[in-house]
Amino acid sequence: TNKKILDNFSLSINPGEKIAFVGENGAGKSTLIKLLIRFYDVDSGEILIQGINVKNLKIKDIYKHIGVLFQDYNKYEDTVTENIYLGNVTRNVKLQNIINASISAGSHEMVEKLDKGYSQMLGRMFEGGIELSGGQWQKIALARAFFRNAPILVLDEPTASIDAKAESEIFERVEKLSKDKTVIIISHRFSTVRNADKIYVIDQGKIVESGTHQQLMELDGQYAILFKLQARGYQ
Repeated sequence: TNKKILDNFSLSINPGEKIAFVGENGAGKSTLIKLLIRFYDVDSGEILIQGINVKNLKIKDIYKHIGVLFQDYNKYEDTVTENIYLGNVTRNVKLQNIINASISAGSHEMVEKLDKGYSQMLGRMFEGGIELSGGQWQKIALARAFFRNAPILVLDEPTASIDAKAESEIFERVEKLSKDKTVIIISHRFSTVRNADKIYVIDQGKIVESGTHQQLMELDGQYAILFKLQARGYQ
């Protein structure tokens, strides 16, 4: 098919802004993030980070600037410690830094209860390894994104496997930890995105609405319809 996943798509994100993308499945939200970190490159147009085309940046340099948690995050059959700092290219691997990231992600208490704490082997591949629940794995993956301590934090459906209470706690932490960071959030949960500085509604690869939660509710368009439908579902 020649259908474009993203079409006539243009936006600018300022340092320190908290931006959210919402839209139905297949709208192009996750594709946008994968282009940003060069999972693949755009075939027309350009993506710039601080004025530099991402095609001119090495992948490792992009990862110095961006910490990412994908919806389909990786689970590593290794220790908790390795799971949190794996792939990090810049930070000192001190246990306290790992613990701090784990506290931020809400996984520290869970890890402390494991038989071997941060040395606990995860997964069933090796003897003594344990399997975590989906929500527990997701918190470990979130700790990995926090540990990178990059100036840009990207969260793609970061709370898909956890309940609303745990989600609320995590986003309180994200707000505290990311005062000076640029945060990009993709989520189906409107409770997750309503506090963003700007929300973009994507439909069939195009931005169809943008603004704050209040502005979009007053617009009474696609965002407002989706928000009300979801709110009704939680009642």
